[in-house]
Amino acid sequence: MSNVTITEYQGIETSTWCPGCGDFPILKCIKDALVQLNIAPHQVIMTSGIGCGSKLPHYMRVNAYNSVHGRSLPVAMGIKLANHDFTVIAVTGDGDGYGIGGNHFIHTCRRNPQIVHIAENNQVYGLTKGQYSPTSDYGYVTTTSPEGTIEVAINPIALAITTGATFVARTSSGDPKHMTQVIAKAIQHKGYALIDVLQPCVTFNKKNTYAWYKERVYKLDDEKGYDPHDRKAAWARAQEWGDRIPIGVIYQEVGRPTYEDQVTVLKQGPLVKQGFNIGRIKDDIELLKEEFV
Repeated sequence: MSNVTITEYQGIETSTWCPGCGDFPILKCIKDALVQLNIAPHQVIMTSGIGCGSKLPHYMRVNAYNSVHGRSLPVAMGIKLANHDFTVIAVTGDGDGYGIGGNHFIHTCRRNPQIVHIAENNQVYGLTKGQYSPTSDYGYVTTTSPEGTIEVAINPIALAITTGATFVARTSSGDPKHMTQVIAKAIQHKGYALIDVLQPCVTFNKKNTYAWYKERVYKLDDEKGYDPHDRKAAWARAQEWGDRIPIGVIYQEVGRPTYEDQVTVLKQGPLVKQGFNIGRIKDDIELLKEEFV
């Protein structure tokens, strides 16, 4: 296969994101990571839900499926079960992925399909005018919480580790080079990979800005002796938020079978390559009926 170029991923739609939105670096870094790994557009399929960030696949030249709010992960998993050859990337916002899609998030973590989940975490509902989201800090003031939200923010990093994710990372829209490296590592990981991206909403979130993050983030790669395979150490880093916020691969488990590796019918190959045998299906139905007679 010839070397893939960035222009091959250039979409034809014009972005509707606000100038300065943290989604722009995410879009660029996904392209850069795929080019770095020499993965062609026809080998990629992206799923998304509803929200500003869920428009991202529209701005790329790839296969894409725009699902309903909160449902991009089960769609991504279904695609991977049907065709293992695809590089499957699900893109969600924090509300889309951790709020209405929270149940799917938890069960995708424990099932471990080989898909990449990029969560654009701007800690606000940007598309619908700035309501607080599942990751908004306690006390965060918005149009729907004028006295400050009284809900404790969800911790997606800790939740992913707890529920069985085999690759858990965080990166920042303020550091595109770092983000590209993390996305490339996630694509190469065998299993479910979560990347929580600190993605400023320049229109509605005036607290968690580029400058706010720059003062607080630190790279785990610079931490001498840190081992992302140490689950206990990863759990401790997952609790850090506020004065210090870690970015990088926080946790990685190598060697656990993926969901698709364990499904008996898929041992014959992915569904897309198995063909459609009417006779076999009829025989299976008759055998099933006999069990209940």
